[in-house]
Amino acid sequence: MSDTPRACVIGWPVEHSRSPVIHGYWLEHYRIDGAYVKEAVTPEDIGGFLRSLSAHGYVGANVTLPHKEAALRAVDHADDAAQAIGAVNTVWLDERGALQGSNTDAYGFMTNLDTLAPTWCDGADVAMVLGAGGAARAIIHGLVESGVPRILLTNRTVAKAEALAREFGGPVEVIPWETKNAALSACGLLVNSTSLGMTGQPPLDIMVSALPASAVVTDIVYVPLETPLLEAARARGLVAVDGLGMLLHQAVPGFERWFGVRPAVTPELRARVVATLEAG
Repeated sequence: MSDTPRACVIGWPVEHSRSPVIHGYWLEHYRIDGAYVKEAVTPEDIGGFLRSLSAHGYVGANVTLPHKEAALRAVDHADDAAQAIGAVNTVWLDERGALQGSNTDAYGFMTNLDTLAPTWCDGADVAMVLGAGGAARAIIHGLVESGVPRILLTNRTVAKAEALAREFGGPVEVIPWETKNAALSACGLLVNSTSLGMTGQPPLDIMVSALPASAVVTDIVYVPLETPLLEAARARGLVAVDGLGMLLHQAVPGFERWFGVRPAVTPELRARVVATLEAG
């Protein structure tokens, strides 16, 4: 096997992934002799593929939908973030050849928020999270770890929100989807973790005008980059944070693990990825 370190992104399907653009940019920028490719792996084969990662020629991988929960079951050891979120999106082989797993989604979300809205926590005694899927789980973990005292969680399927809230307990409080607008006046941070507002999906019906003037609004959707939610927030003069930064920052820890350099998220990297989004 070649000494050149190789990593991949594993998904089903996987063609949509922008990870090769991100890691390819860093390999080029830091002049690293390495490779990063896509691997389409079926749900039936994911466990076996991960457990034979070295035999496939890889030192590590990103794991995307629908394999993140299966990856948690496949690794030899999962870190605290992966266990709390219940999913793995980054794997690597340690010096003993054991398969290690992490989840960097919370890191990516919080780092993006800290970078683009550094004063977000000043008025975020109450945060509202829309959605109760895997992304919401990561975001709530990040907010809890950051010390947000009260997190309002709302989802179109209330039972799913209640199940997620029970896992975190403490600051997480479920409110009915129909009452979310009435609760916005107390929120210093609004996070959309649903697909609503994404290209090809139904619109997100929310009253941005009900938020305080100091509120921060962020959307994990990045297709389109400027969602109607963010457009409405900016029109009101609120700080608005798009979802692309979360994707970029969550990639940092994996690259460092596989290739030995901690990469920077720069305007040039962002522009490279935006160009692929605009190209379709």
